[in-house]
Amino acid sequence: MEKFVVSARKYRPQAFDTVVGQQHITTTLKNAIQNNHLAHAFLFCGPRGVGKTTCARILAKTINCENLQKDGEACNTCESCISFNNGSSMNVHELDAASNNSVDDIRSLVEQVRFSPQAGKYKVYIIDEVHMLSASAFNAFLKTLEEPPSYAIFILATTEKHKILPTILSRCQIFDFKRITLQDTVDHLAGIATKENIKASDAALQLIAQKSEGCMRDALSILDKIVSFTNGEVTYENTIEHLNILDADYYFKLFDCMLAQDLAGAMLLFDDINKKGFEGDMVLNGFAEFLRNLLICKDERIVVLLEVVESFKGRYTEAAKKCDAAYIISGLNLLNEAEINFRAARNKRLHVELALIKLCYLSQALELTASAAGIDKKKAVDGVKAVAFKVINPIAVPLTSKNKTAPQQAVQEAKLVIETPLLKPSVVEEKKAPYQPSPVQEKIVQPSSPKTRLSSLDALRKKIATENGQQVIADKPLEMESLQAAWKKFIERLKEQKRPAWQSYEMAQLVIKDDTCFEAIVTNKINEKFIELERKDAGEFLQQELSNRLLKFTITLVDGPKDYVVADAPLSAKDQYLKIIEQYPLIKELKDRLRLELDY
Repeated sequence: MEKFVVSARKYRPQAFDTVVGQQHITTTLKNAIQNNHLAHAFLFCGPRGVGKTTCARILAKTINCENLQKDGEACNTCESCISFNNGSSMNVHELDAASNNSVDDIRSLVEQVRFSPQAGKYKVYIIDEVHMLSASAFNAFLKTLEEPPSYAIFILATTEKHKILPTILSRCQIFDFKRITLQDTVDHLAGIATKENIKASDAALQLIAQKSEGCMRDALSILDKIVSFTNGEVTYENTIEHLNILDADYYFKLFDCMLAQDLAGAMLLFDDINKKGFEGDMVLNGFAEFLRNLLICKDERIVVLLEVVESFKGRYTEAAKKCDAAYIISGLNLLNEAEINFRAARNKRLHVELALIKLCYLSQALELTASAAGIDKKKAVDGVKAVAFKVINPIAVPLTSKNKTAPQQAVQEAKLVIETPLLKPSVVEEKKAPYQPSPVQEKIVQPSSPKTRLSSLDALRKKIATENGQQVIADKPLEMESLQAAWKKFIERLKEQKRPAWQSYEMAQLVIKDDTCFEAIVTNKINEKFIELERKDAGEFLQQELSNRLLKFTITLVDGPKDYVVADAPLSAKDQYLKIIEQYPLIKELKDRLRLELDY
């Protein structure tokens, strides 16, 4: 049986043109070889699995090629290229600095540099994971790295550039490798799948590329595992199952439950996820990434940052239109806090469920916060409202036959100005002519009673309406039957508009105080907040429904009834014994015969 070779080794690039996603580096190296501008030391740095060691080997083979091609590639037919491909070249030396990081290892390497190559132009020394060298080893290497022989070329590779001494960095040409893009990884995997006669769907390859996070070696390893797992057919479903990834469909369903405030649906969905073996922190992290993708879809300029399976991009865009950015950002903050505190939580499942409960009622929390911050008040101020005036004190005038009705008329005019809500400030100022009382005050006239003022105001309204040819409708006094009917009608209106306050309005108890005022009694602060949230609309609606322009209501918070459960007191040892012998008399007989004494 032929020995199996993993794809990462079998399809390792052998020429610059086959290196994936690093064109800015391969082009530079080819031009340097063609123009004979090779440096004596290179430093290749970047993430793992992006081609640093591969490019170092290709460079070592190419500079010793006897028949260099016009495009700067090796011929792969000369003796030097063949010996390199077979692993028998004497001009290439590789050192793993992770296990050979002492001063003695570097001194041994420096001793080898003294000998010139027997065949070829250059001796190439590839030191992988060079950041693992000790400080003493770096110092022992400095002089040789700065002034090597003309035939020696050093290629250093590392994933952690910041750990290398500045004196080493200043002696090297630095090449920064970048992560391989999602599309480049998918194209490369598709090419390998075609060569190996593997049936692989685009969605599955995109998921593998996304999981590899820009590392080609990881992507090829994942592909090999899934091919072995599925016997040569790579689909989206078996890729999700093998990689233990939660399907994005769950996140879409969970998001719909959040928007609909369907707590029961969210809890059942999480229970289904939990039964499939997914940990709570994985759910929190995955849902946070889902919300991050929704936030990206809100702005067309950054849609390119969306790295998801192609078939899901349309669904993400549609889901992002269902809510605003503020809701998504608040959800991300909640999930981030829950994920940070997940390790410290004793009951992991309850911790995740609490996060889901907060997310389900996040929209209500945002509304209450906005109301408390005065946003709703600002909206109410934007409309036309009554101008605030100081209360006008009764005016003292002499009671003569000529001006006997003057004080009453002045009070009525002042009251008219105060209670007219639609007057503009300029109009009010014109009507507020200063009243000059007589210097002689014989008697102080008290203000009229509320009924007198209301009747006078009604009379004035009737007079104005008659002059304008309008019909005057008198205000109807409050009745409990009509009030409850209008109240239920407003609740139905809230239900149609899907406003969460309808439940609080339904639980309120109504009590009429007088003809124009009633109170809504609630038993908790949450209901009080929700009723206050819709109070303005409720007042306008009830005034119109009940034909009472002076209608107003107050909200009263009272303590609800508390249920006290009287628990049975535990039985003492003696009571237990008495209860037992009452049910089983033979136990008492046994005790008496054996002359046992019980310790109560």
